[in-house]
Amino acid sequence: MAWSETYSYTGSRRYNFAAMPANDQTMDGVRAVLTRSLQLGNRGGALERSTPLLGNLPELDSMAVAGVLTEIEDRLHILIEDDEVDGEMLESFGALRRFAEAKVHAKKDA
Repeated sequence: MAWSETYSYTGSRRYNFAAMPANDQTMDGVRAVLTRSLQLGNRGGALERSTPLLGNLPELDSMAVAGVLTEIEDRLHILIEDDEVDGEMLESFGALRRFAEAKVHAKKDA
């Protein structure tokens, strides 16, 4: 998915990624949360936009997902609603990072 596309994570919520600049701080924050929460060690530094998460990282089970999302909320000072969590959001590192950036951006606009 190109950064300029509009992408919907959940039915009624739409985030226009074209309006948002890439945020290295958010990307680094999401990477740090995944690395620490899943105890990825050096593998955490190798996470790229295209790195698949669900089905690729055995550490990312349903319990770990809850912990990762809670830690992302705490680190980025955002709120992730239950109905926003889906497989698309957790499909890849890039998808999770884009979701987090959209939430941070939406909070700034509020």
